[in-house]
Amino acid sequence: MRSNFLDTVATGLAIGGAFGLAGTFMASDALRETLWAIDGVPLVVATALLTMKYQRLGNDCVAAGFLTFLAGESLLLAGNAAGLPASVPSYVGGIPLWAAALILVSVPNTFALWMRLTALVAAVLFLVSVGMVLWGARLLPTSAPLPTAGYPFLVLTFAG
Repeated sequence: MRSNFLDTVATGLAIGGAFGLAGTFMASDALRETLWAIDGVPLVVATALLTMKYQRLGNDCVAAGFLTFLAGESLLLAGNAAGLPASVPSYVGGIPLWAAALILVSVPNTFALWMRLTALVAAVLFLVSVGMVLWGARLLPTSAPLPTAGYPFLVLTFAG
């Protein structure tokens, strides 16, 4: 049973990371939105399972981190079909939740140091991106260097 759980979580994080990162670099709106729709669902499922696991282990901070990520990813999924410009409000609501989640899972010594550091780098990059949008910058989820620079760090964190 434990192996099936870990396989399900690893598969969800791998699919989410791969399809999400690939979607970021797609020029086609339809393809990007499809890849992002595919990436969001396994991430929500994987983080729901991880929430339950860490809650059962008594690690409330990490469990709350995974639950917070689930909430942020759900916001991003909700705005995805609207297209890039129209998705900005749900995106700006979702990525600070990602950042909070990454910080929550990084505070305890539960995971390897390298993973905790990649999580913190991603969190900072996402928070800076949100601040820029709130202060008037016209950033899309695919804008470079921010917020795009945060995605590889997020995917590296999934590997942890």
